[in-house]
Amino acid sequence: MFKHKTLALMLKLLANVPLYVVHYLGSALGWASYLSYKKYAHLIKINLSLSQLTKDNVSFKETLHCNISETGKAFLETFAIWFKDYSKLKYWYQGCTGWEHVETALAKGKGIIFLTPHLGCFEITSLYYGQFHPITVLFRPPRQSWLMPLINQGRQRGKVSLAPANAQGVKLLLQALKRGEAIGILPDQAPHEGEGEWVPFFGRSAYTMTLASKLAEKSGAQVLIAFGERLENGGGYHIHIKPISDGGINTPTLLNQEIEKAIAQCPAQYMWIYDRYKVRT
Repeated sequence: MFKHKTLALMLKLLANVPLYVVHYLGSALGWASYLSYKKYAHLIKINLSLSQLTKDNVSFKETLHCNISETGKAFLETFAIWFKDYSKLKYWYQGCTGWEHVETALAKGKGIIFLTPHLGCFEITSLYYGQFHPITVLFRPPRQSWLMPLINQGRQRGKVSLAPANAQGVKLLLQALKRGEAIGILPDQAPHEGEGEWVPFFGRSAYTMTLASKLAEKSGAQVLIAFGERLENGGGYHIHIKPISDGGINTPTLLNQEIEKAIAQCPAQYMWIYDRYKVRT
């Protein structure tokens, strides 16, 4: 218990460090992990290669090297964001492209389904939206129980609420949509066995959630795909929001196609280390 408390305190200190320092340390962590763990290195290289998002070997190496740094940044910035004074997070927001789609969706009154892949800074998008409107975000409770209070403290701020990835959580998502509010889902997170289908993802069969497709079809909510682009030199984040047409994710296959399009915008900031092709039991 003492060890966990000490670690939590150390992580909280990141909130008081300038973002460029957090990202510098994160980049070093990314490279240290890549050079130290063969499985880590293999996942990044094979997943990026099979995506075919780089045009040649030179482009592949450039994207790979950038991604190694970006993956480390993604890990450390999570804790900096969680514990940063909420009123000061606004200084890290450097604009939003596509907010007009949010306003259009809210006017329809059927709710919004935000799809936020493991692209860029996926922790920042719900907090950005939660400045203005309620949003309920689906999350998977951690295996380490000591992390749960940190998650609650870091993510449930502003108008952001959390819904666990179980039957009760799905009920909370449906209730939010019925109220015309927004929900947030990580659509490329590997679901538990029985909660997905095997469909193509960058040319390989990946076990893909059916929940997002079912919610979209059942609710008639506007589906928006969003990610927080990580700017250079600790410059903050730019939020990107794009609409998906009605019926655009009504099957897991269509869902993966939309995720692929988003990743293609910024492949160096996708979390290629994530094992997208596994099944959680």
